[in-house]
Amino acid sequence: MIRERFEWSVRVYYEDTDAAGIVYHANYLRFMERARTEWLRSLGFEQNLLVENREVLFVVNRTDVKYFRGARLNEDLKVITQLVRLRGASMMFEQLIEDRTEKPVCSGGVSVACVHSRLFKPCRIPVDMRRVFEGGG
Repeated sequence: MIRERFEWSVRVYYEDTDAAGIVYHANYLRFMERARTEWLRSLGFEQNLLVENREVLFVVNRTDVKYFRGARLNEDLKVITQLVRLRGASMMFEQLIEDRTEKPVCSGGVSVACVHSRLFKPCRIPVDMRRVFEGGG
């Protein structure tokens, strides 16, 4: 059983927008990245400690993003993150960014690989982390 969805709130700042005052398309990926980082943190895993103590890090190796409408300056957004597939050395997430009325702004599938932090080669996700990701602990 894979864990339930994780929700994280973000406000749109001036630096997130383009000249028209709409969130620049690449910044939605930043919001998704931050939400996955907060998901890991909520499960007790700090990325810097994973590198220092376990020599693993997670890298994005594929994204598929769909845009529904542009978010604007000062808008409150919610990033919903769900782990949908867990393999030996990779994970697949579905992420949705909604506005405060729960209307979709952007959605995406993000594939993340576990790699050795010094060798930059794929490696297995540590067993204890897998258990936590699966909701067991």
